[in-house]
Amino acid sequence: MEELGRLSEAAFRQAEKHPCHLILDNVRSVLNVGSIFRTADAFRCEKIWLGGLTPEPSREMNKTALGALEVVDWEKREEITPLLKELRAGGFEIWAVEQTTASRSLASWRISPQKPLALIWGNEVTGIDEAHLALCQGSIEIPQYGTKHSLNVAVSAGVVLWEYVRQYHS
Repeated sequence: MEELGRLSEAAFRQAEKHPCHLILDNVRSVLNVGSIFRTADAFRCEKIWLGGLTPEPSREMNKTALGALEVVDWEKREEITPLLKELRAGGFEIWAVEQTTASRSLASWRISPQKPLALIWGNEVTGIDEAHLALCQGSIEIPQYGTKHSLNVAVSAGVVLWEYVRQYHS
């Protein structure tokens, strides 16, 4: 592992994290959630919040998480609205990853590196609840050029987190 520059689990737990929290709002798929845990590990994100019916870590989830369940900090919240209000009060910028009429292209989105960030993803079919969108600074949309204009939630997490970390270190 050392020759590949990978951290041990103990070193990961001690390592400084990017000040980024991921909020999963009613994401249904155990495998999608596992993939997002793995992505959060890869980009050394601070925390994942599991909201509503989003499943908690399980043996099945570890099929895609590949051990990230053991190192990424997470917490379950049945209700997301109070969490969003708490994070805003704590100085977080909150951005939805969602296609809306007011979405900003990921290419034009700019982070504020001095502020902690929370990113929220919604249900694979219905997206992010309107009430939750209203508590965000705005929404980010990944430019797409095919016929579907819909990415898997775990894929979109990877794309957006890569851009966040790229900007954070620029």
